[in-house]
Amino acid sequence: MRILDRETVLLGMEQLGFEPEDLKIFQEALMKPYGMIIVTGPTGSGKTTTLYAGLSYINSPDINIITIEDPVEYAIPGINQVQVKPKIGLTFPAVLRTLLRQDPDVIMVGEIRDLETAQIAVQASLTGHLVISTLHTNDTVSSITRLSYMGVEPYLLADSLNIILAQRLVRKICPNCKEEDPEAEEFINKHGLSLGKNIILYRGKGCSDCDNTGYHGRVAIYEILNISKPIRKMIVENASDDEIRELAKQQGLVTLREAAIKKAIAGITTIREALSSTLSL
Repeated sequence: MRILDRETVLLGMEQLGFEPEDLKIFQEALMKPYGMIIVTGPTGSGKTTTLYAGLSYINSPDINIITIEDPVEYAIPGINQVQVKPKIGLTFPAVLRTLLRQDPDVIMVGEIRDLETAQIAVQASLTGHLVISTLHTNDTVSSITRLSYMGVEPYLLADSLNIILAQRLVRKICPNCKEEDPEAEEFINKHGLSLGKNIILYRGKGCSDCDNTGYHGRVAIYEILNISKPIRKMIVENASDDEIRELAKQQGLVTLREAAIKKAIAGITTIREALSSTLSL
């Protein structure tokens, strides 16, 4: 069963957990007239909330926004939303083809699941539409490989992609029982981390407000890959994930793990939660 709290689905972009520089990159990408924005992460990582926040940011009577979803999780006034029904032929590719005849400015495709959907989405992004969609990959760079493995030509990917955004959710420290973590230094040394001097890390001691867990609420961490000209060139040349990732780091990419550790240093989450939430990376 998938239960959505409608009060938390439609959050403002400033409430999601973006660092100021990442928020600016995302907002600029949303304002572009064409290209693709890919949001990636496992099920339950908050992709839907991020997508809806992005659509709400650009939603206006002057912009024709159409979404194709499975299912439509929240109705947004002013946006045309279509739910796919594969049993009667309303698949992602079929609906996408039909909706392109309605002259949309922005198309949100709930998920790119196959080559046909990927190809139509890429072509739409190259012919004057802003396309926003999701994938299930571990990080930003692996999304390029996933789309390539699906069969999308590298030169089309290079031309169509604007940004790729990967995300996870981390638990926030309960503000009612927040205290300095006396075991943090030992934990940092055990895991070979170097966080700099005079860093104070926090934890939740546990109280009635948080059911003695020490945590209350969640916040997103983000990794944003801005598709620059050098990265486009590497995509066309079929460079490996490691090569693209190395170049992206040189250009300022903050990885999911680094983003999580930033949240711990800022006192928003614990260092244990920061590492456990990015364990597979």
